[in-house]
Amino acid sequence: MIRKAAILSLHTSPLAQPGTGDGGGMNVYVRELVSALAQAGVDCQVYVRRWSEDQPERVTVEPGFEVVHVPAGPISATKEQLAAHVDEYADWVAVDLKTFEPDVIHANYWLSGVAGRLLKQQFDLPLLTTFHTLARVKAESGDREPESRARAEAEVMACADVVLANATAEADQLVQYYDTDRSRIEIVPPGVDHALFSPGNQAGARWALQTDDRPLLLFVGRIQPLKGVDVAVEALARIEREDARLWIVGGSSGREGGAEVERLRSLIADRKLAERVRFIPAQPHHVLSTYYRAADVCLVPSRSESFGLVALEAAACGIPTVASAVGGLRTLVDHGHSGYLVEGRDPADYASWVDAILGDPVLARRLAVSAAARARTYTWSSSAVRLRRLYEDLTTRTLAPCE
Repeated sequence: MIRKAAILSLHTSPLAQPGTGDGGGMNVYVRELVSALAQAGVDCQVYVRRWSEDQPERVTVEPGFEVVHVPAGPISATKEQLAAHVDEYADWVAVDLKTFEPDVIHANYWLSGVAGRLLKQQFDLPLLTTFHTLARVKAESGDREPESRARAEAEVMACADVVLANATAEADQLVQYYDTDRSRIEIVPPGVDHALFSPGNQAGARWALQTDDRPLLLFVGRIQPLKGVDVAVEALARIEREDARLWIVGGSSGREGGAEVERLRSLIADRKLAERVRFIPAQPHHVLSTYYRAADVCLVPSRSESFGLVALEAAACGIPTVASAVGGLRTLVDHGHSGYLVEGRDPADYASWVDAILGDPVLARRLAVSAAARARTYTWSSSAVRLRRLYEDLTTRTLAPCE
């Protein structure tokens, strides 16, 4: 029987604010999934690199869910510098695991996967990995990552007992780009907290946010080239409704984040959109539902997405999404029924679908109802049940060899 799981999340914490720095969908994924696992009876310790001087070594989030801050590298180290500190992180976690005695190791992101590979070899424990993003997939869309990362990902996949995919599209990418053994791939979709994200009154949400009834487009997420915020801005410039607005909720992220914000501000000025675009700092997760409910359309123009939690949260609130036809978004957005998928990066195509939604209240309502219904099939409790069964199964299997 599965009792304990060591969850590795080296570079970002479930306690961090999503939408800023390196915090995004992965933070939400780890926090919500571990909470659901704890409620299902699995005692989880989440090992995170210490990222602030004043953090206690251990934080109990709820019974069965503890975050452990691991000293590994300088506090100021960026994500790009963390590969040099993986061994240090793994060594510290190894000492702690001797006391915790987990039944399984679950690594998130490639850096944690490298540490998980080392720990599997030391403790002879099953290893599951969730990559969240993949270097070779990002490279395909123009976001280059070091080849050393791609090689490390391949080595982790060869060692892992299960490689978790968020959607069928990601499973196919694991096979196409890394030649991963399909028999080791398991699809476990993330969920959404329906207590927070559910349809609500748009007028009430706008009153709470102190805004008016003009059409509102919404982008939620980290500001970096990968997320395609420039496409959302260009789409706003092309839609028919000149009174429509765009709210960008989130902060800069990664080594290119600051430059991307400046580039966006220049683009907004060039397109004479300064009065129609608003930058809003990243919001606590429980507050985001108000922003979704206030919107008419959610834009998700990412270059790549393994899943796309923003699209799911918007759908759960009954908001149609216009999204890139990439990765897990192809699964989440039912084209023509819950929103629209856009092939390619042409802002005019986004604008066309936005115009269709804004110009037809009956269509907008139909999309909203379908989006909410589709989102109800995704829950964290069902994800946790599926994952717990995988954990149980792995404890009785012969482990995959690591070279």
